[in-house]
Amino acid sequence: MKLAKWTCWLVCAALLSPLAVMEAQKKKDRQRERSLRRETQDRFLKKWLKQDVSYIITSDERDAFDSLTNDEERYQFIEQFWLRRDPNPDTMVNEFRDEHYRRIAYANERFTSGKMGWKTDRGRMYIMYGPPDQIETHHGGGTYYRPYWEGGGKTSTHPFITWRYRYLDGIDLGQEVIIEFVDRTFTGEYRIALDPFEKDALKNTPVADLTEDQRMGRGDDISRHTRYPSGLFYSDFRMGQMLRLRQVAALNRAPKIRFKDLETVVDTKLTYNTFPFDYRTDFIKITEDTILTPITVVMKNSDMTFKDVEGVKKAEVNVFGRITTITGRSVQVFEEVVRQIAPDALFKSTLEKRSLYQTRIPLRSGLYKLELVLKDLNSGNLGTVYHSIRVPKFPEDELATSSIILADQLERLPRKQVGSGQFVIGSSKVLPSVEESFGRERPMGVYFQVYNLARDEQTQQPSATIEYVLKKGGREIGRALESNDKLAGAAQQMTLQKLVALDELEPGQYSLVVQVTDNVANRSVAPEAKFVVR
Repeated sequence: MKLAKWTCWLVCAALLSPLAVMEAQKKKDRQRERSLRRETQDRFLKKWLKQDVSYIITSDERDAFDSLTNDEERYQFIEQFWLRRDPNPDTMVNEFRDEHYRRIAYANERFTSGKMGWKTDRGRMYIMYGPPDQIETHHGGGTYYRPYWEGGGKTSTHPFITWRYRYLDGIDLGQEVIIEFVDRTFTGEYRIALDPFEKDALKNTPVADLTEDQRMGRGDDISRHTRYPSGLFYSDFRMGQMLRLRQVAALNRAPKIRFKDLETVVDTKLTYNTFPFDYRTDFIKITEDTILTPITVVMKNSDMTFKDVEGVKKAEVNVFGRITTITGRSVQVFEEVVRQIAPDALFKSTLEKRSLYQTRIPLRSGLYKLELVLKDLNSGNLGTVYHSIRVPKFPEDELATSSIILADQLERLPRKQVGSGQFVIGSSKVLPSVEESFGRERPMGVYFQVYNLARDEQTQQPSATIEYVLKKGGREIGRALESNDKLAGAAQQMTLQKLVALDELEPGQYSLVVQVTDNVANRSVAPEAKFVVR
């Protein structure tokens, strides 16, 4: 008997050992994959800041990026960085971003000389300002006849190239911006000339590099930078050395952002929010792949700025929102003005309340970016939120529930009001508690839907058990079972709403677990919602 047991144990050990090895190897592979993914993300973020946008990112944007604390915030910042510069944000294509990367590719192809083209001076100017309107090349250097504004005369030069821009938007350099690049090392790397005579090969050779002005005794090495050949002051100092230095300094600053309509939105992100608000998103099934997404915004009236208008106090807040795909395509834009009007007698009590706004948007399941911008019209204060939302999918063969909405107000509507107005879901009016915080004087509303209940083959009816489990600190402190008569005649999709009394609960943090059991298919789900009792 003992021999049989030992034999059985050895056989089991022999069978389990390879499985254990395989499981350990899978764990190592998963860890290696996570580590590799993390390293890839780190390389991308560092490369994006130091290479991709190093010439066009402003100092404020760089400081804001450095202050972010996690990768989700950094990826959100990158999304907004490009959106801020997109001339047509409602289209799928970001023309600015595409043109920027085209310029980098062109610079690497045409200006590489011992180092990547994007790192060279010509590459930097091309990436920041695009192709020049005119190019004058002197690749071989050699004999060169100076124009009159350089003093005239003949000299010998290093290889040099002159770029001419008729006008550069956002840079205070006037018309006709001229940039000179000189290859003093004959390696093909042309550097911006800080001195208008930097290209002269004989500059430091006595007598051999005189201008025509000097030959005629009307100038010296200093005055030729600042005078006409006739000896009069060179009035605009176009090619003067100080002007050249000022020009180079201006050209090396990040270009100004042209699209002011989006600049205000993103500036709020950089300067931090000055108008606080909160929001929440919920998900209600319409079809398997189309989800109704209520977006609820709440703000304290005490944070709003009231002004006296015709004997009453009035506050107005603009709510602007946009939902985009991860590729940047705009899916939905919404805008509304939230107003509060209070007579003097009720002003104090009005300040103690909150203002809510809600929009409901049908979305296909997937990942989206939500942008919310609120502006107090009386004070000019702004508040912003940039956040990703994942809209779930509800496959027909899986038991599932909608979001559990904990509500300050929950009531059934008369038939004529069903389906219309803010905060209306089906036949109910549901005012979500965005902060999920409740006083004990009123019951808490609980609203949710159950999807894809199986039907009994004989009765063609579903059978389900719903239990509400109240917990505090992970410990169960109460349980309620939904009675069978309330579920009688239920369809494959059920809507449940319940009022939960809070008057006997001590202040603190709680969680409500809703256990839904499909008695026909013998499967269950248990979504959880957390809340605070004040």
